Amino acid sequence: MSFIKKLNAAWASSNSLLMVGLDPDMPRLPAELQGKPDAIFQFCKQIVDATAPFVCGFKPQIAYFAAERAEGQLEDLCAYIRETYPHLPIMLDAKRGDIGATATQYAREVFGRYGADAVTVSPYLGSDSVEPYLEWNDRGVIVLCRTSNPGGSDLQFLVTDGVPLYLRVADLVANKWNTNGQCGLVVGATFPNELAAVRKAVGDNIPLLVPGVGAQGGDVKATCAAGCNSSGTGMMINSSRAILYAKGTGHWTDAAAEVAKQTRDDINAHR
Repeated sequence: MSFIKKLNAAWASSNSLLMVGLDPDMPRLPAELQGKPDAIFQFCKQIVDATAPFVCGFKPQIAYFAAERAEGQLEDLCAYIRETYPHLPIMLDAKRGDIGATATQYAREVFGRYGADAVTVSPYLGSDSVEPYLEWNDRGVIVLCRTSNPGGSDLQFLVTDGVPLYLRVADLVANKWNTNGQCGLVVGATFPNELAAVRKAVGDNIPLLVPGVGAQGGDVKATCAAGCNSSGTGMMINSSRAILYAKGTGHWTDAAAEVAKQTRDDINAHR
């Protein structure tokens, strides 16, 4: 099943637009896991098990694994999700951007080694840096467009022929790169006006990965109003830290599950 079909099925079966980001920060892991050789895998696995009923997919951030020499644990985690929750897509957050020959190897890493359903990439090097990912035509390629960080405005708001660069990227992806119907865009929840502009520009069929809800302060109501398509779907609204490191009176997995459920329900109330 292609990424887009899998995502559409997950939106329906889970009744959720929530995607949980898996960003395992070693100093913040629970005391019971500290010092264990597979601590990162165990932490993420338990988060996955706790939140799976409330999500449309999972988004491991590769840097958190690579920095701890835990790529093997990332492989194990992706395999676990594929085997245990085959209906939920895995998006590897890598933000890759390099020339064609190198991009080909990155694509092999993401889709071959880790078996991810989709990957985030940078458009800055142009079409030949993205084509090696598009050759895996059953996988998703999610292109940075209007990112949630304040510094994104340094480049993304630059105007060319009267159009800001982020809308140039949106148009390029929707009308030139998306020949196989496998592309999406990253647009932050912290910028709802730009999110609405992107949705208007690309129409209903381009899925949007929307980080910034939760710890970054993005507003769920404004995000849904700006980014949902006419079917009330069309977004993967990502939350990471607010769920991973949730505080509660019980076990940490119960706290994570509760915040995931609350976030899912909050999103559903506004779409």
